[in-house]
Amino acid sequence: MGERKGTNKYYPPDFDPAKHGSLNGYHKTHALRERARKLSQGILIIRFEMPYNIWCDGCKNHIGMGVRYNAEKKKVGNYYTTPIYRFRMKCHLCVNYIEMQTDPASCDYVIVSGASRKEERWDMEENEQILTTERTEKEKLETDAMFKLDHGGKDKEKLRKALPSLSEIQDYQSSWKDDFQLNSSLRRKFRTEKKVLAEQEEKDNSVRMRTNLSIPLLPEKDEDKKLAALLTYQAPDSYEDKQHSKRKEISSRSWFNFPLAAPGGAAGSLLHKLGQQGKEAAVAKALSSSHSSLIRKRKPELCATITRRPSQPEVGSCDGEISKETQSVIPAHVRQEVTDTNNRTTQETNGQTSTKDSGKETAVGVITSLVADYSDSDSDPGL
Repeated sequence: MGERKGTNKYYPPDFDPAKHGSLNGYHKTHALRERARKLSQGILIIRFEMPYNIWCDGCKNHIGMGVRYNAEKKKVGNYYTTPIYRFRMKCHLCVNYIEMQTDPASCDYVIVSGASRKEERWDMEENEQILTTERTEKEKLETDAMFKLDHGGKDKEKLRKALPSLSEIQDYQSSWKDDFQLNSSLRRKFRTEKKVLAEQEEKDNSVRMRTNLSIPLLPEKDEDKKLAALLTYQAPDSYEDKQHSKRKEISSRSWFNFPLAAPGGAAGSLLHKLGQQGKEAAVAKALSSSHSSLIRKRKPELCATITRRPSQPEVGSCDGEISKETQSVIPAHVRQEVTDTNNRTTQETNGQTSTKDSGKETAVGVITSLVADYSDSDSDPGL
């Protein structure tokens, strides 16, 4: 790459390799161009990457690990023979400058100013990990034989304690050594699970199509099966039973739209009296109207019959007399009119009819029966 670039460079006519050395010397520029503009001060511009998470002291914002900046690199000292470099960069969210430098002793970076570190460091000693040997300890091992012997005994004790866990790790590694066998068993397991999942999905789709559902179905459980077996989806009564119970309810309920009350209570007796008064008024109105079609004369018969509603018992009287039950139902002026009519009919019959064989005249009383029909108003008036 470098050779191809060199061949394409332009060398002016007055270029002298012995005098200028290179094109950069001829143009009196540095090879790093703008990055070396502060090279006279010992500062080089580099691309610095944030080594860990920090908080900026200027804007109090979080700056994550890996964010890159154009930083000024400068050598500020040595740790033994290792140089210590300091980096100065500007926060991309504010005007605050952040300074960091290397720490060769702990192999880390230290914040000098402008920011604070977010503590996420891993303590190897706290997590019972093997620590690296420090420099002073290394020097002592090399120079002091007794310290080396003592240190070797401690190392053997550590090995004895860690030997069971190391053996377990080795066993696991030996079982994982055959990659082909592990891959084959894993793929076989995946194929079995995939087949089971496909069958279950097919069953769920058939159930959803049959029940016209569009919701995901949960796997079946034994408790769900037992509960479903106990459920029934049939009505307790058939259609005929419902119709029979409805007709029975209609036939047993009252004619009036009054709230139900206890039969032996005061409200029940009051409703009974109101019903009796209403029926008496209907009978009086039917009998007193001369033009009404509810009263009609029948052919002469021996008994006078009064037909009542289905809820009242049929009341009849014979020989021109009205029973006590009828008297209690029919008003006084109606009873007087019925009695007068019966007497007048009896007298006319006695004056006109006689027997020829015995010479004696036997009166046959014919009583005209009065029928009071106070059925519903929609009945046929011609009857």
